[in-house]
Amino acid sequence: MTKAIQRVQTGVRIEKRLLKVLKALAEQLDLSLGDLLEGMTLHCFEGKTPFSDKTLSKIQKLKDVYELDLNAADSHKLHEGDSHG
Repeated sequence: MTKAIQRVQTGVRIEKRLLKVLKALAEQLDLSLGDLLEGMTLHCFEGKTPFSDKTLSKIQKLKDVYELDLNAADSHKLHEGDSHG
């Protein structure tokens, strides 16, 4: 059964390389970025992993492509720096 929802446009700021990985993953999974984020969030809210081992492998490859070296331990240590680097 599908559930009716209301979606809103948002202006969320996100780390540049992380966004590139998310967009590329959404494309590979044939999802919109919003659908990917909703699914990830709903899984995380229930303490469940949102991705299979196969998808995690894809994510690692995309992280390598976009030089994303951040991990969960970095999540509370991020700050905006010089955008010229």
